[in-house]
Amino acid sequence: MNPQVLTSYQWTLVALSFLISVAGAFVALTAATRIQHNSAHRTINILAAGVALGGVGVWAMHFVGMLALDLDVASSFSMIETGVSLAVAVLAASLALGFVAKAPDSLPRMLGAGALLGTSVAFMHYLGMYGMKFGGYIRWNYEVVAISLVIAVVAATAALWLAFNSASLARRAGAALVMAVAVCAMHYTGMAAAEFVCTTPNRTAIPQGFGYISSFNLPSLVIIAAFAMVLLISLDQFLQRSVVTLPHSIKTRR
Repeated sequence: MNPQVLTSYQWTLVALSFLISVAGAFVALTAATRIQHNSAHRTINILAAGVALGGVGVWAMHFVGMLALDLDVASSFSMIETGVSLAVAVLAASLALGFVAKAPDSLPRMLGAGALLGTSVAFMHYLGMYGMKFGGYIRWNYEVVAISLVIAVVAATAALWLAFNSASLARRAGAALVMAVAVCAMHYTGMAAAEFVCTTPNRTAIPQGFGYISSFNLPSLVIIAAFAMVLLISLDQFLQRSVVTLPHSIKTRR
């Protein structure tokens, strides 16, 4: 039995993972700009930005990127690790954004929150990979793992800075592209740290267990969840903007 697992990438899903990250980052930047200026909806905007950045820009991108990886052995994903990784990503992004929002010009706050968010993103990534089940195990290159952690912290710090310095639409779009490149760089560096080793003679047997979902069924769920989150948060931001501009237009008419 050959223990080596052959790997390749579906580049359409790689491209889709990048687009999902861009969409999540753009919506997160839009919500983040309202955290400081709209105290009545501050908690909602922090959560919205956290879900968009952590849930879509990072988590959904991660799993679409995972699904872009083709292995010559059947695999499943554990929904326990998958669900926990989503909660970690959203919680860390929300806490980091809320912490920085109190004093966005404070460098110590920015660096501390960036370290927290970056470490959480790396934790989410590797927890998600641990949730990938197949007939074998992953052998890690810890030097590359360390590089991915550094990328995650630097990318997270840059993302937080961009979140509070991208007021115009054009700047938010450019910042979203930069954030997506950084998130994808961390993810695919982390993937490069993994060597998959097969220990089962039946490579086509799909791993079974409590809460396991076959990798064949997961893509549609993740993609639908990602765009549903983007749609709901975008609708929330549109409604908030309408509520703010409506009284102003009424005053203008008077």
